Amino acid sequence: MRFVIQRVKNAEVAVGQETIGKIEEGLLVFVGICDTDTKEIADKMVKKIIGLRIFEDENGKTNLDLKSVNGSLLIISQFTLYADCKKGNRPSFTRAGAPEMANQLYEYILAQCQSQVPATQHGEFGADMKVSLINDGPFTIILDSDEIIH
Repeated sequence: MRFVIQRVKNAEVAVGQETIGKIEEGLLVFVGICDTDTKEIADKMVKKIIGLRIFEDENGKTNLDLKSVNGSLLIISQFTLYADCKKGNRPSFTRAGAPEMANQLYEYILAQCQSQVPATQHGEFGADMKVSLINDGPFTIILDSDEIIH
């Protein structure tokens, strides 16, 4: 599982002409799911993003987590996080999770986030989405479950 996390001043996602998710201060999280991912891995990844101390305290130090700043989450599915560009110029996505399995795990991740951060918004799995954001910092972190869990 791969998460690309951006600390944002605001972010929103639209499908067609309709905005379907919008947050102010918080984290925009792009979620990539592969064939070997499980609910146990998802639980560890969600715990990690909720606990990341990447918001500034009163001294300007990145010392506060999402709940400390009353922040929001915007969760977007993005299978392209599993692009394999080793051969040629056209990426392969064979490591990305099969759509049905990936959607179930994505919905599970959303439910876990919403249970801990009520101000959780989301995109639409498999849709052509337009995401806009103001990255705060910029501050972007990549979490790969192969690196933090195993």
